Amino acid sequence: MAFFFLLRLLQLLIYGLSLKQSLCFSATQMTLVLPLKTQMGLISQPSNKLSFHHNVTLTVSLTVGSPPQQVTMVLDTGSELSWLHCKKSPNLTSVFNPLSSSSYSPIPCSSPICRTRTRDLPNPVICDPKKLCHVFVSYADASSLEGNLASDTFRIGSSAQPGTLFGCMDSGFSSNSEEDAKTTGLMGMNRGSLSFVTQLGLPKFSYCISGSDSSGVLLFGDAPVSWLGNLTYTPLVQISTPLPYYDRVAYTVQLDGIRVGNKILPLPKSIFAPDHTGAGQTMVDSGTQFTFLLGPVYTALKNEFLEQTKGVLIPLGDPNFVFQGAMDLCYRVAAKEGKLPPLPAVSLMFHGAEMVVGGEVLLYRVPGMMKGNELVYCLTFGNSDLLGIEAFVIGHHHQQNVWMEFDLVKSRVGFVETRCDLAGQRLGLGL
Repeated sequence: MAFFFLLRLLQLLIYGLSLKQSLCFSATQMTLVLPLKTQMGLISQPSNKLSFHHNVTLTVSLTVGSPPQQVTMVLDTGSELSWLHCKKSPNLTSVFNPLSSSSYSPIPCSSPICRTRTRDLPNPVICDPKKLCHVFVSYADASSLEGNLASDTFRIGSSAQPGTLFGCMDSGFSSNSEEDAKTTGLMGMNRGSLSFVTQLGLPKFSYCISGSDSSGVLLFGDAPVSWLGNLTYTPLVQISTPLPYYDRVAYTVQLDGIRVGNKILPLPKSIFAPDHTGAGQTMVDSGTQFTFLLGPVYTALKNEFLEQTKGVLIPLGDPNFVFQGAMDLCYRVAAKEGKLPPLPAVSLMFHGAEMVVGGEVLLYRVPGMMKGNELVYCLTFGNSDLLGIEAFVIGHHHQQNVWMEFDLVKSRVGFVETRCDLAGQRLGLGL
């Protein structure tokens, strides 16, 4: 839900304070591994995601409270504050009940946690009638959630993390309430001071999404995984000066260029760099399904992909059709074919590393749409400009069968192609 601020088009609006909490994730502690599931369905967007609904989210199951209550949370590297639905309603099938947890503690307005301003959450505190710290998360699609900033014990595997801060949401408006009911909440995993990662003091975390089924694996901490092979790394881009369109706590990397087949798109490197306002950063985001490129770059990719697939793919031929509001390069594929023809790979060339997107991952079948006896597929790159966002966003669809490592200590993102279904088996999940 992990779905984007001015740069984060759906900027996180939380009225409260950030705790520089010293929950420590010891390097000697056992590495924690959780199954990662791909959940079909449309999910209400969190506050720092794209302004439309997505078809797939990545979810993890864990327990919260004392005694433990089972919750399902969307893994979102683009969000900060984790939150849970805390009040039952006719449309919610999964909620966390704070009244049943002896370890639940709402944060009062008088607490330094609530009153101190931070770089990430600069808004003044808002108190509810009970003098509790009030949080409010709004969505670009007009959805919103609000409730109390609170803490409770989150359990990951056999490890308990008491005093973990989260939003306990008890009211709001959803533009898609039926689908919003399918998860209990969201796990914010960016580098902000309230994120799950920061609160636990994680040195690194990794995930791997299977391309063949709905399984995957989420790993907290460092583990010897020599069978992966050598990861290639690209450094996180960090700036010290606040800019209006720049999200300083996102996992921002430098995109240097794009290659289609053997041809590098003839674009200046400056087009991939943020401008003086911060617009144009490149974020790795597990909460966004597809990948979105700024208009000029998207147009260049679209034109080159069209050129290299002449005689191989048949364009849809409907200039008015735009899938999910941003993907307008679509094709007709005969249903009887059963599979897609060979396609030119698209390589995302980062500083120091390269991510190759190839095969069937390049096209996505539009659900329920046919032209006669033909299926409709769209290129899995979209136009950021059509969404009104000033950023490049690398979504999780292009991270399938790629081990993704987020190294907080060395400020870098690493990846290597692998079989994610086998990765889960090797880590003892039996996926």
